[in-house]
Parts: sequence; C-alpha cells; structure tokens
Amino acid sequence: MPKPSLTPELLGLVAERFKVLAEPARLAILNLLRARELTVSEIVDQTGFGQANVSKHLQVLFGHGFITRRKEGLYAYYALADRRVFTLCDLMCDSLQDAAKSRRKLLAS
Repeated sequence: MPKPSLTPELLGLVAERFKVLAEPARLAILNLLRARELTVSEIVDQTGFGQANVSKHLQVLFGHGFITRRKEGLYAYYALADRRVFTLCDLMCDSLQDAAKSRRKLLAS
C-alpha cells in the first residue's frame, strides 16, 4: 500500500506529534506506561517529577492520543493508546547507535 503524499496539512500534524515526543519527561512517562497502566501517584513516585508536572504532561499526551485514561473510584489510570510509538523510539535508538559507531570508527582512524 503506497504511503500518502506529505501535504502541508499532513506535515503539520506530523510535526505536532513530534513536538509532543520532543520532551524527555513525556518519553519517560510513556516508557513507564510500556509495562502497565499507572496512576498519577505511581508515575510521580517512579519518575521523581512533581505531581503538577506529571499532570501537565499526561494532559498533553492524552490530548494528542498517545495515552488513554480510565477512572476507577478516586483514581485515574493511564495506559498507552498505541504501542507503535515505541517503533519510532526503536528506530531513533538504532539510528543513534549507527551514528555512534561511525563516529568511533572515524576517531579510531
């Protein structure tokens, strides 16, 4: 199946999603949610970030469709909406490793 043409509108949407992922704290939260759903308190405990900061990042991630939220009693549980975000992360990690190898070869020469 051919990939869609990158129209200006589509490029804008892609850029907006990349902006969301450009924040290390949001990537850390997504990485935690990779294992299981968590409450805000659990995310705060595991990241060491302040509650207001975590809540702000969760709101952005939720608003852009990266995570889901369900309420149970007094708690809100957050989970990944789409695991494909880690495909993108894995591609970037592979690219960074390749670049590091190339640099090491240049420095060894």
